[in-house]
Amino acid sequence: MKETLSNDEGMTKLRIRAPKEFSFSENLKYLSRSSNECMFEIVDQKIYRALVVDNETLLVEISSMNETELTVRFPGRTAPVKKHVKDIVSQYIRHWFDLETNLLPFYELAQNDPLLQKPVNQFFGLRNMGIPDLFEAIAWGILGQQINLTYAYTLKRRLVEKFGTSVEYEGKRFWLFPTPDVIANLTVEDFVEMRMTVKKCEYLIDVAQLMVRGELTKEKLLNAKDVKVAEKMLTKIRGIGPWTANYVLMRCLRFPAAFPIDDVGLHNSMKLVMETEAKPTKAEILKLSEAWAGWESYATFYLWRLLY
Repeated sequence: MKETLSNDEGMTKLRIRAPKEFSFSENLKYLSRSSNECMFEIVDQKIYRALVVDNETLLVEISSMNETELTVRFPGRTAPVKKHVKDIVSQYIRHWFDLETNLLPFYELAQNDPLLQKPVNQFFGLRNMGIPDLFEAIAWGILGQQINLTYAYTLKRRLVEKFGTSVEYEGKRFWLFPTPDVIANLTVEDFVEMRMTVKKCEYLIDVAQLMVRGELTKEKLLNAKDVKVAEKMLTKIRGIGPWTANYVLMRCLRFPAAFPIDDVGLHNSMKLVMETEAKPTKAEILKLSEAWAGWESYATFYLWRLLY
């Protein structure tokens, strides 16, 4: 995949080529599933998101004319964007849309899999939309524990709007997720108006403090290389169980074999595809997922998509 940089009406423009097995519209539909999303905004088939690069907050606009090529602009900025800044933005977007993964092997195995045929055909080109920032990924996992998705989005918005920063453009505010440095210095009392459980507040503060001290980093988890080793590193942290760990390994660290096997949504989607009255047991899921070896993350994501 290549990027090109040009100046369009005084505004730097970046083009990112995606693989053939990519559909911008399918990913846009996925990103549009909650009207309460606060980390980006979608207007007229364009995604607007704030990013911090070199201590500067940039607003990026992502669109596509032909499904497999992304066009990135920087609204409100007339000066050309420096090459290293462009490279960082490009890297972020490639990670967010998981453009480095070759989906052909997954699609080939899915065509003969009774559980995956339907979602793969229905959502062809969908990518496992990531959460590149480790703290944001863990926080989202913690916020979503034992509550429905709608309320999880509400809690995220409260957290972001209270402790995050933002940039304004044409009367709209675009938010950045609060950094570990900010959350690490808070107390449980600071979260009172968020109406979140005390335990979740404690977990968020604990994780933030671990990251500020350098004890928990994306690099350390990636260097584990083995998904089970990385999972154990995460589950040693208070508030992170197997589900949250595997969610983070899927969405942030991109471990292809990450598998939140106890996820209720996964069970419900499997039940839906199999047209059974009862959800599958763990033993049945293990048996059914044997063919997914090395692709458990994508199999889960596509099955989730049938519901969310």
